Formats: sequence, structure tokens, C-alpha cells
Amino acid sequence: MYKKYIKRVLDFTLSLIGVIVLSPIMLITAILVRIKLGSPVIFKQQRPGKDEKIFTIYKFRTMTDKKDEQGNLLPDKDRLTKFGKFLRSTSLDELPELINILKGDMSIVGPRPLLVEYLPYYNENEKHRHDVRPGLTGLAQINGRNATSWEKRFEYDVTYTNEVSFILDVKIILATVGKVFKREGISQEGNATMSKFECERKEQLNV
Repeated sequence: MYKKYIKRVLDFTLSLIGVIVLSPIMLITAILVRIKLGSPVIFKQQRPGKDEKIFTIYKFRTMTDKKDEQGNLLPDKDRLTKFGKFLRSTSLDELPELINILKGDMSIVGPRPLLVEYLPYYNENEKHRHDVRPGLTGLAQINGRNATSWEKRFEYDVTYTNEVSFILDVKIILATVGKVFKREGISQEGNATMSKFECERKEQLNV
């Protein structure tokens, strides 16, 4: 009952409240992003959602568009500024995902939506992470986030899809608040942190 009906109602209600309450912070963040990092202020990217349906995720940008002499973008680590790191460490960059939750693309709690190019490399068990809507936070995020291995993260994701409940969601949300304040296991996409999943899986498969 909760997983099929109540969870979506709570997601919509809480995300709507979140957008209203946090709108001043989102506005200030947007202005600072425009000043310090340029435009567009919102970073958009295709991600797989429930049942691997592709949707567009929204985030505040955290990197500049600096390029080399040939016009190619510099590596992530060279484009990620101190301000961008601050946005990621505080999870302020993820506030626009509340819009994704309102639209029904995402849930407040669920496996994090990863890159589309990872889809061919999941094994049959790992694919079950897409049995539910992806989340703003999840079981993996309160158990190390990017500080743990891909395999362990997927294990947490699948465990969540099998054990979805109101109590579990509440526990994850409360634990997430603590993680954000402590800035533990900071999640930074791309080459600025951990290696990309498909590269590791290709090596494992000797592709």
C-alpha cells in the first residue's frame, strides 16, 4: 500500500513544501551560481528512472566551462571550483531535483539516478535498482555515498527496493540530514572523484 500509493502522495506533498520553504535559498544559490560559475545556472542531464525510463534531471551547476587551447573542456577536477565543492558538500546543488520529484520523475528516497551509459553494464540483480523511482537520497547515501564501492552501493540500492517502507524512508531522511551537516562521503560526479562505473565493469569483464 505504502510503496504503490502513499509514497507518491508524500513525495508530492513534501517536495511542494520544500520548494516553497526553500525558494529563498534556491534563489540566492541561483544568483551566486550565475555570478561565480556562469550560465546556464541549471545543469540538465538525461538519467534513467523507474523501469529505466529516461528523464531530465535538474541540478545547480557546480563547474565552469573552462577549455584548453584546442577548445576542449578541461578535466572535471580543473573546472570544479571551491564554490562548486561547497555546493556539492552541502547538497545545495541538488535542490532543483525537488522539481523532478514534483513531476514524478523521482522520489525523496530511492536509489540515486546514475548515468544512462551505465545501463548496459548492470547485472540482472543490479537492474532491480530501477524497480522504484530514483531518489534525492537513498540507503547507499547514508552508508558511505561515493566513499564506498560501486558493488556495495548497488547492494544497498537493491536492498532498498526490496524493503521499501514508511519507517525505512523516515530513517533514511533523518540519517541524510545528519550526513549533510557533517559533510560525510561527499558525492561529486565525474572524474573529480571516483572512477566511472562502466570503466570498472569493462575491466572486470575484460571488454
